[in-house]
Amino acid sequence: MAGGTILLVEDEKNLRKLIKTYLEREMINVMEAADGREALELWDTDKYDLVILDVMLPEYDGWTVCKRIRRDSYVPIIMLTARGEEEDKLFGFDLGVDDYVTKPFSVKELVARVKALLKRSNHQLLTEVIEVGDLKIDKKMHQAFLDGKPIDLTPKEYDLLLVFLHNQNQALTREIILDNVWGYDYYGDLRTVDTHVKRLMKKLKRMGKQIITVRGLGYRFEVTN
Repeated sequence: MAGGTILLVEDEKNLRKLIKTYLEREMINVMEAADGREALELWDTDKYDLVILDVMLPEYDGWTVCKRIRRDSYVPIIMLTARGEEEDKLFGFDLGVDDYVTKPFSVKELVARVKALLKRSNHQLLTEVIEVGDLKIDKKMHQAFLDGKPIDLTPKEYDLLLVFLHNQNQALTREIILDNVWGYDYYGDLRTVDTHVKRLMKKLKRMGKQIITVRGLGYRFEVTN
């Protein structure tokens, strides 16, 4: 049983009802919105464990709704879209999207992705503080700090940094990073990892030099005592 409450934002009524039916079979509560305005009204009046969000919506589009949600929450977001271009996906991930499903899709597959994200989110440790030199992650706050100052990271950059700090001095393949940050059921390009690593390195400033490229394999966060 997965459990949890989901905000489902989809303007196609038949598809929305179908997704809701499958999710409720997994004991997942579903609140529905048919447009961006209704989605934000529901978002402001309740708490959700995950958001399924269509890109093309009346009133406010999915990107606008996503940006608004990310202003005050790291709740997992799955985007539904008819587009399949890599640039669109990278744009979504940069906004903090956790997964990206292109129409047409299998509803059963979507439900599997929802359950995986809910499981990962529910099991995340929130009380641990990790410190490496002048870099610190406070998992309860869901915030990274450098020299005591907050670092402006997207949710995926934060998760990526967390993977590196949990695996210090270990060579991680791109596949392992992809599985840990995006989930085993993500079918995106491995170049997504490289793009996010480069952005993270830039934001970490001098500490970014500790992320070492392992040729032909992936990356390693190098820490010396």
